Amino acid sequence: MQTLRRELHLPGALLLGLGSILGTGVFVSIGLAAGLAGPGILPAMALAGLVALLNGLSSAQLAAAHPVSGGTYEYGYRYLNPRMGFAAGWLFVCAKSASAATAVLGLAGYLLALLDADQSWRMPVAAVLLLLMTAVVLGGIRRSNQANTVIVLFTLLGLVVFTVTAVFLSVGDPATAGMGHTWPPLAPDMSSFFEATALIFVAYTGYGRIATLGEEVHDPKRTIPRAILITLGLTFLLYAAVSYAALASVGAATLARLTSETAAPLSAILHLLNRPEASFIVSIAALTAMAGVTLNLLLGVSRVVYSMGRRADLPAVFGRLDAQDSPKAAVILTMAVMLVLVLFGSIKLAWSFSAFTVLVYYSITNAAALRLPPADRRFPRVFAVAGLLGTLMLAFMVEWPIWAGGLALLLVGWSWQSIYHRIK
Repeated sequence: MQTLRRELHLPGALLLGLGSILGTGVFVSIGLAAGLAGPGILPAMALAGLVALLNGLSSAQLAAAHPVSGGTYEYGYRYLNPRMGFAAGWLFVCAKSASAATAVLGLAGYLLALLDADQSWRMPVAAVLLLLMTAVVLGGIRRSNQANTVIVLFTLLGLVVFTVTAVFLSVGDPATAGMGHTWPPLAPDMSSFFEATALIFVAYTGYGRIATLGEEVHDPKRTIPRAILITLGLTFLLYAAVSYAALASVGAATLARLTSETAAPLSAILHLLNRPEASFIVSIAALTAMAGVTLNLLLGVSRVVYSMGRRADLPAVFGRLDAQDSPKAAVILTMAVMLVLVLFGSIKLAWSFSAFTVLVYYSITNAAALRLPPADRRFPRVFAVAGLLGTLMLAFMVEWPIWAGGLALLLVGWSWQSIYHRIK
């Protein structure tokens, strides 16, 4: 069986995790969650971070015990059963393809706005950008990681500029403060609070890309757990700082309104605060962040497609490597699916759909972690039990048409699996 080269060390795995996380989530989901939970967004962020940490512990020990490409798709097969493994792969590909399409459309929109160009060009520009990033991914994991490093550094710079500017202005001029400096109460509507938590959870989930690239990580038993936990810790601190700065400067209601009116709420906040230079830097950071998300989703989804082809859940051509040890056919199929999805969808719809499917995906992760033999277990089983219960609860907190559609899509996938295995 062909295997991928182990090119990634801890810094590279950490940067890939951050590049996968710091994208559409931090620039958009905070505003979406504020519209649901109001000032309760900070407790919702803490709860989402806790559930993500529990899932991270399960992913880390699974990836260390079974370091192959495919993530939970492979863990489901190994520790549960073929139906659960297939379900994880199917949901991951569908959900993350939709997320990538949303990210690349947002990237095109930001770019056209910065150039003061007609937004009617958004779709063709998004298609061209997707093709360019596909070319980078086809060059292999090393070239992809180099591009990702530049992207992450620009994104971090923009988020630091936003946080420092917004907090400084709110402290310097109390009249601009959106919420003062007290810890906000929970949202009065608890169903909205938990739905906001589910939406924010998606903004943490890029750490799973480290596990899906497990076959390309050097010394995976040490590198993968460390990279996942460090990535989650840094992400929580950054999200908390950005959320506090946004709430302190304009308040939850204005943040939610700006998110519904513009594709760039953080940039719009700085415009309201009369800081156009900082707003421009944040807009550039949003561009790099969404580029990073698209790049890393192309990497992660193509590796799951590659694993599904290798296991014959998809045609065998998608489970082959080219002369440069790159899963070229899997990357091209992934790009084609994303290209089709570029033609459809809104940010809220795609984000809610991603929330449900990703939460179900991680419930399978936690279930697989419960089946680890004692010799491979690194953390107490209670963490996996809590992660399983948390993900299942949050999955059904999104609007019912979303989770009903997600379940229908899962049934379609299982039908494909049964029919394809009979006729191949």
